Amino acid sequence: MAIGRLGLLAFVGGVGIVHLLPAPPSAVLFAFALALLLPAALWRGRCAAWVAWWHPVLGTGLWLATAAAAGLSYGSARVADRLGDALDPSNEDKVSRVVLRVAELPRLNPESRVFVADVLSSIPAGVPARIQVRWNASGYSGPYGPKSGHGPAADFPELVPGQAWRMALVLRTPHGERNPHGFDYEGHVFAQGIRATGTVRGTPVLVGDDPWAGLSVAAQRARHRVREAMLPHIGELRWGGVLLALAIGDQASVAASDWLIFNRSGLTHLVSISGSHVTMIAVIAGIVVNFLWRRLRWRGRVLAEHLPAQLAGAWAALLVAWLYCLLAGWGVPARRTFVMLAVMALSLGLRVPLAPSHVLAVAAFAVVAMDPWSLLASGFWLSFLAVYVLMASTGWWGQPAIVAPRRGLPAAIRKLAAAARLQLLITLALMPPLALLFSEVSLVSPLANAYAIPVIGMLVTPLALLLAGLALVPGMGVPAYWTAALAHLLLEACMWPTQWLAGLPGASVIVPASPWWFTLFAIAGVGVALLPRGFPFRALGWAFMLPALFWMPPRPAPGDWELHALDVGQGSALVLLTSSHVLVYDTGLRHSPDSDAAQRTLLPFLRAKGIHRIDVLVVSHSDIDHVGGLRSLLEALPVEQAYASFDVPGWLAHEGRLLGGRGPPPLPRAGGLCSYGMHWRADGVGFEFLWPLGAGSIAIGAGSRERNRNACVLRIAGAHHSIILPGDIGVDEENALVERGLTHADVVLAAHHGSRYSSSGAFVKALQAQHAIAQAGRWNRYGHPAAVIRRRWRAHGAAFWETGRDGAVIARSRNGRLTVEAERERRPRYWSTASCADCPDAR
Repeated sequence: MAIGRLGLLAFVGGVGIVHLLPAPPSAVLFAFALALLLPAALWRGRCAAWVAWWHPVLGTGLWLATAAAAGLSYGSARVADRLGDALDPSNEDKVSRVVLRVAELPRLNPESRVFVADVLSSIPAGVPARIQVRWNASGYSGPYGPKSGHGPAADFPELVPGQAWRMALVLRTPHGERNPHGFDYEGHVFAQGIRATGTVRGTPVLVGDDPWAGLSVAAQRARHRVREAMLPHIGELRWGGVLLALAIGDQASVAASDWLIFNRSGLTHLVSISGSHVTMIAVIAGIVVNFLWRRLRWRGRVLAEHLPAQLAGAWAALLVAWLYCLLAGWGVPARRTFVMLAVMALSLGLRVPLAPSHVLAVAAFAVVAMDPWSLLASGFWLSFLAVYVLMASTGWWGQPAIVAPRRGLPAAIRKLAAAARLQLLITLALMPPLALLFSEVSLVSPLANAYAIPVIGMLVTPLALLLAGLALVPGMGVPAYWTAALAHLLLEACMWPTQWLAGLPGASVIVPASPWWFTLFAIAGVGVALLPRGFPFRALGWAFMLPALFWMPPRPAPGDWELHALDVGQGSALVLLTSSHVLVYDTGLRHSPDSDAAQRTLLPFLRAKGIHRIDVLVVSHSDIDHVGGLRSLLEALPVEQAYASFDVPGWLAHEGRLLGGRGPPPLPRAGGLCSYGMHWRADGVGFEFLWPLGAGSIAIGAGSRERNRNACVLRIAGAHHSIILPGDIGVDEENALVERGLTHADVVLAAHHGSRYSSSGAFVKALQAQHAIAQAGRWNRYGHPAAVIRRRWRAHGAAFWETGRDGAVIARSRNGRLTVEAERERRPRYWSTASCADCPDAR
């Protein structure tokens, strides 16, 4: 049986290899290899006598190679099929008239509706089968949201899965920011089968409604009805969004601030519908059916005489798990749990005993066969690793043959200690992948999970499902109200100590993203630590984690530097690293009251680099695309020194009022206005402000032109190469710098995102840069960077980089050598939006 399990895992590995390649290999090639290997694998035991001593090695190798080739063939074929369903280039960024069906539960935002849709027809043709649609309200109220009392809330028609709409959409190929260690939006939507995004133009028209267009549509429609029924009962409750997430998996209803609490306490998996929730509900259903099956009669005979109660309970548990998984949206953890339960129920029905390793291997194979892109979800790896640790810790693996009973402690305390010990093992085992994925590990997770798992899993989640059922029944408003109140009371009691734990200074620690081979070494150590008792040096397996958890990214030598121009869309955010100092220049755009570029991009990057504080922060000016992430950055990391062209505390107070009276974040230890002539040195690298000439503060209410004219211009000079960061200054300011003796720089940030009103001929000629970088979002409404600016920089010998096209741009000055590379070229992926790196005029 071991060879079968290895074969299933080899198939999974073959599919995984496809996702690591920059372009999908030909499925025909691997099918041909499979045709050659399969006969040999089937006859692996019939080798000649003179090679009998290596029969097992040859046979196992052929079998695993065959299984891996099958996985490669299958994965390549599925990828090629999905890549073929793409938006026609002639429809890119143009209006198409589309008839579509709402396919999934819409996401409700204050000023928009976002949903996944299946395309039924389009004019012109060439629209993918599945797209994501964004329907915005008629008036945009800005990144701080609508002001209270200023007009009615946005009015949208009810969007229900199964409805058919005729819409005019501006369609684009999905495009997201690409940064080192950052979230890959393009891979995320590709895994969901979304091959285009559309923005509504005009007024859509409802043309039909088919509630039974398919099982998926029916399940999504049920989720919609449950949400509509629950909202009146939970809308005003502090943790009402969590109850909704537990019932139907609608995580969009959970506030961003609450996610921070769950992340720091290690309870994120309990807020989403995880395997533990599905298993708990299935177990409760199985126990109830088992109990009733032994007592109910049919035709004078107990039902257990027709079908064993244990088997009836197992099938009932499986049915309830399947329904709950559908209601939850059929995510990767839910699919994994359902497959495991199905395998165990089948083994029970067939009287075939299965080891835990059988269940894990079959579940992994089935999940990947159903959805090859489930391997791209972090939940796949975390859930399977957690289940492996759970099985290894509670089964015979690693347990003594005889356990002496413990006396003197109450049963409740012993159970709590056992639960905490088990959660500690899971937390330790998940530390390496969590560090690689999120660069943060919760230290209070074992304690928080010890009490939260039973409360949320066994009490709150069943009550949330009961609330969903009662809310759907007419006339059951009062029982639904009291059920919601009880569920919320229990959840609030659970969250009170959780909030305290999450607020502790050491609740979570930043762990730099280590190389992948360190993570593999650490996971191998987990396997060693969970071996059966008696294996020598078993406890040393935990020490295998140390390289991954304590690894620190290399830093430049004194006099050298490393510049990261992050991909933050239409905004600016750069990080400069020297041997022991960190400088951040601008903080990117604010997208909404609860989201900004610092939260999305800048802070995850700094955590991945193991950065715990910022030595110097420069905010060039107070435009929202440069200062939008300032509050989040100050709330997350201490800042030693800040420079800006405006009053930072005054601006934060003003922003706090726009955010509904939010208090100020921790301020930098020292602050000042940038001004010509200010300079300092750190680690052999010189820093000097070239602009503005005066030291006056720009008023918060000043116009955009005035803010741009007084942006902080910073020159950075290392031992071998130099940088110019000019903010959003215009041609007049650039010419003034040239007249004042501006000299050569090797790397230049194109002023004002590459606007045609900056990068004057005299400025570009004086700098004679080797590389120019434009931080601008793709398809931005300003036309940045302008084509004439690209040509001007190239005409003077500079390679022209664009974050909207190339992703984050990394420039390194080391040992007298200057190198520049882009994230999309460093880590190409087959699903990634095509870069223009190979276009004739790309650089």
